[in-house]
Amino acid sequence: MSVAISATLAANEALDHRRRAGLPVLPLAFGEAGLNVHPGLERRLGAAAGRGAYGPVAGSATLRDAAAGYWRRRGLPADPDLVVAGPGSKPLLYALLLAIGGSVVVPQPSWVSYAAQTRLMGAEPIFVPTRPGKGGVPDPELLTGAVSRARAAGHAVRSVVLTLPDNPTGTLAPEDTVRRLCEVARELDLVIIADEIYRDLVFDQRADFPSPARFAPERTVTTTALSKSLALGGWRIGVARLPEELRGLRDRLAGVASEIWSSASGPVQEAAAYAFGEPAEIADRVTASRRLHAAVATAMAERFAEAGARVVAPQGGFYSYPEFAGPVGDHLRERFGIETSADLADLLLEEHGVGVLPGSAFGDPPEALRLRVASSLLYGDTPEQRDAALAAPDPLTLPWIAAALDRATEVLTELTARVREAVPASV
Repeated sequence: MSVAISATLAANEALDHRRRAGLPVLPLAFGEAGLNVHPGLERRLGAAAGRGAYGPVAGSATLRDAAAGYWRRRGLPADPDLVVAGPGSKPLLYALLLAIGGSVVVPQPSWVSYAAQTRLMGAEPIFVPTRPGKGGVPDPELLTGAVSRARAAGHAVRSVVLTLPDNPTGTLAPEDTVRRLCEVARELDLVIIADEIYRDLVFDQRADFPSPARFAPERTVTTTALSKSLALGGWRIGVARLPEELRGLRDRLAGVASEIWSSASGPVQEAAAYAFGEPAEIADRVTASRRLHAAVATAMAERFAEAGARVVAPQGGFYSYPEFAGPVGDHLRERFGIETSADLADLLLEEHGVGVLPGSAFGDPPEALRLRVASSLLYGDTPEQRDAALAAPDPLTLPWIAAALDRATEVLTELTARVREAVPASV
């Protein structure tokens, strides 16, 4: 089976190529948190560097205890024996899909790897559209029909993936949507995989978080990692929480893990256990990063809205998902020959050095001119700049962040100048 490189990684490599060639870039494609590693985590990683032996397949007892405590503090029962750690949430999710088997219901749009991983294991992703502004959760009213048709065609549909909050749209589905999805999943006997890697980056932490583990606890597997909240993407560590009713799945997951990665990195597990314990210095770092992500992602979404794009204001993470429709979309097609979101992404990269991902990479129809915009690599090119962004009362006033936002406005204005004033902003 031929497998193309992930769209997010391919875009990042294209931007690096331009950067090495001395060309200016505006990196809005790669979903990396763009911040420095917390010194406390560096110290713990260094102190554990001598741990070179293989560890338990499911993860060390210290890490599993800490992860269970993390979930319990969020109101979810968690047994350390039902926690499995892996080298990042991406391989952990793939191992889960392998352990469950069958076809997978995937939100449309959704993170690029859900559908790709489903195909890798020889199954079919069943795309179900999300409701406007409620990304990450397949429309519950369309789920039954989609699964029934797929099963009638011979597909063994066994699971559904949710992302809360969502990548690519940056939105958070409300409780009623999640609750209804859980009801339908129970009727269809689907395992729910809740990817909650951005949970701690929901901008309004006072709001009640609608984890499906609350509404369908017996069939929900929850995953998370430290890649986003603590900018540890390169450390590769993720954890999954399973309910007692899915203990058999836990054992199958551990079996898959034993044949793929044996055990996650011992030193990284030690540092991750400290992070999941959430001491004050780590909790404060997550709070500061959340504030920074919210400010810059919201500002970037506003720049696209001012250019005539339709944008739902982001609610978590560091993404927005603008769409150029109506007169603005017609203008892009007529003036630049743009027919697909990939065409638009190529134009932005090749002519302006702006890296974004097309909506088609996330399963959306190619002709819909939607883009995923990630603002999390705008915080600075040096450790000093990134720390300054994290500490700034108003990061939008920092020269390098202001320059990036202004560059986005400049490019978008050039693309949409003739129709911009006729289209009301919507964010």
